[in-house]
Amino acid sequence: MGENVDISALRIRRDANSPAKSSRRNRGWIIIAVFLVLASLAGYIFVVTGAADPEIGVSIVSRSGNNRAQSMLTASGYVVAQREAAVASKGTGRLVYLGVEEGDRVTQGQIIARLEDSDVLASLGSARANLAVVRADSSEATANLKRQQALKDQNLTSQANLDAAKTAYQKVIANIGLAAASIREAEVAVENTVIRAPFNGTVLTKNADVGEIVAPFAASTNSRGAMVTTAPREFVEADVSESNITLVKLSQPCEIMLDAYPDQRYRGYVKKIVPTADRSKATVMVKVAFDSLDGKVLPEMSTKVQFLSEARPANEYSDARMLTIPTSSILQRDRRTYVLLINSGVIEERDVKLGQPLHDRTVVRDGLQQGDQVVTEPTANLKAGTKIRVKR
Repeated sequence: MGENVDISALRIRRDANSPAKSSRRNRGWIIIAVFLVLASLAGYIFVVTGAADPEIGVSIVSRSGNNRAQSMLTASGYVVAQREAAVASKGTGRLVYLGVEEGDRVTQGQIIARLEDSDVLASLGSARANLAVVRADSSEATANLKRQQALKDQNLTSQANLDAAKTAYQKVIANIGLAAASIREAEVAVENTVIRAPFNGTVLTKNADVGEIVAPFAASTNSRGAMVTTAPREFVEADVSESNITLVKLSQPCEIMLDAYPDQRYRGYVKKIVPTADRSKATVMVKVAFDSLDGKVLPEMSTKVQFLSEARPANEYSDARMLTIPTSSILQRDRRTYVLLINSGVIEERDVKLGQPLHDRTVVRDGLQQGDQVVTEPTANLKAGTKIRVKR
């Protein structure tokens, strides 16, 4: 117990080559290495996922035209008929032919219906036969008058016989006139069985069917009056805000678009500005006339009217029906002309055929459809199959 114990051997050695210090240094290098690996992995993930999900601008493939004539104002309206006419027969009879339906275009004088005409044709034939008989009597009366006149000149007949011959001749002449009038009356009756369009227009309604009895005034409950209702010319009645009415002038060129056919454009002009306002809507009615019409334009269709600063050339109305894309979206490589199309969030290369340029857009003849999305300004790193996010 009394011996002195040397504990110097138990002290902690702190020299540079101690195992503890070397172990800590190794752990530091391991941590740094792990950090570098994780950073590299994160960078890789960012490159793979981030680059595959870039944010880009897109444009919708749409229909547009050359807008040198700027739209000053746009208003909504409806197609209306300038006037309507109920087309009826002047005579009474059974309808045997009706050649039009609702929506058909008709021209002035066109036969649109016929009534049964066997009875009036028979009357016409009888009148013509009667005229032939009367003309034969006229030949005999004329010859007798000449004969009596010659005999009287020779004092071989009396004045009474000559007067009787003159009277008979005058009666025959009068009968010829009556027979001719009967023929004209019968011809009118035949013409009344033919119903013609009174003017160029559109059939709005059909009020009778083949087999029904029609009459001028439809006095009977079993008869029809008007067979069809037609409208000669359509206008657009557009409501323009009171605050914008100063932008509208008479004869001002317009562009009309039917809501039912948004790709079709019609040229028109301001026909009339109604000189009163609608108090409830604070608008003024403007009547816009069509320069030309087709079978698509029907009364009561809803429309949009653009009031233009100047008239557009006719070819620009056809351009308005063409698909266009931004010129900046077009790529050319290896004799290819293509665009980058976005399909379900993935880039797809699509070959296109182009038409004429329209300002900052270009007409697409083939390869795209209305509503397709194309990259507006494609960059070199965008490839087919790349996932993208659309810039909002």
